[in-house]
Amino acid sequence: MNNISQEDYLTAIYRNLDDSGEIKPNLLASKLEISNAAVTDMLRKLSRDGFVDYQKYKSIKLTSEGESYAKNMLRRHRIWEVFLHQTLGMPWDKVHDEAEKLEHSSSDEIINLLEEFLDYPEVDPHGYPIPDKNGKMKKNKAVMAITELSENESAKVIRVNDDVKNLLSYITKIGITLGKEIFIKDKLEYDGSVLIVIDKKEINVSSKIASNIFVEKIK
Repeated sequence: MNNISQEDYLTAIYRNLDDSGEIKPNLLASKLEISNAAVTDMLRKLSRDGFVDYQKYKSIKLTSEGESYAKNMLRRHRIWEVFLHQTLGMPWDKVHDEAEKLEHSSSDEIINLLEEFLDYPEVDPHGYPIPDKNGKMKKNKAVMAITELSENESAKVIRVNDDVKNLLSYITKIGITLGKEIFIKDKLEYDGSVLIVIDKKEINVSSKIASNIFVEKIK
C-alpha cells in the first residue's frame, strides 16, 4: 500500500489527531498499514508543500492549509457515502471503498450539487459528521464506547468506527445499526467482553468490537 495518495495521508492524519491536535508518525504508519520509512518520505513532502508541521522524531501537526485540505476530502468522501447508501441502497459496510474511489475524481461543484440533492446531510452512514463547504461541521455528540458503559445501563448507537476491517458486516449480522438501543446485561472481567441485549436477544460482544461502537447513554 505504498501508493497511498497525498489526500489519503492528510485525511488519515486529521482523523487520528489526539486531543492536543497531534499524531505520532509510527501511529500513522500503523493506521495506514505501511512502513515508517514510507510515512517519513511522505511527511517530508507534505511539510515542503506547507500541509504539515513535521520534524524528525516529533509528532505531526496539520497546518491550517493541511486541515482545510483534509476536511474537504472528508466532505467529499462522506457525501459520496451518503449518496451510495441512501440513494442507491448500498450496504453501509460497502460504501467506504467505493467512496474512496469517487472522492478523488469529483469536483467541488459536483459535491455541492450532491449535498443539495441529499438535503444537506450532517452525518455519514456510520455516524461521522460531514464538513460543509466552509469546513464547519456538526459538533460530535458526547458519546462513549460500549466498553465504558456499566452493567444495567442502556444506550443508543450513535457512531461506528468504519476503519476496522469486517466490523460493519459483522455487527449488521447481529442487529447493531445506528439508532439501535442496547442494554448492558453483564461485563466479563476475564476477557473484557460485554453481554448486551438487542431486540430482546442476548449477544456476547468482544472487547475489540465493543470499543469501536460509540453510544449515547439513555438516562
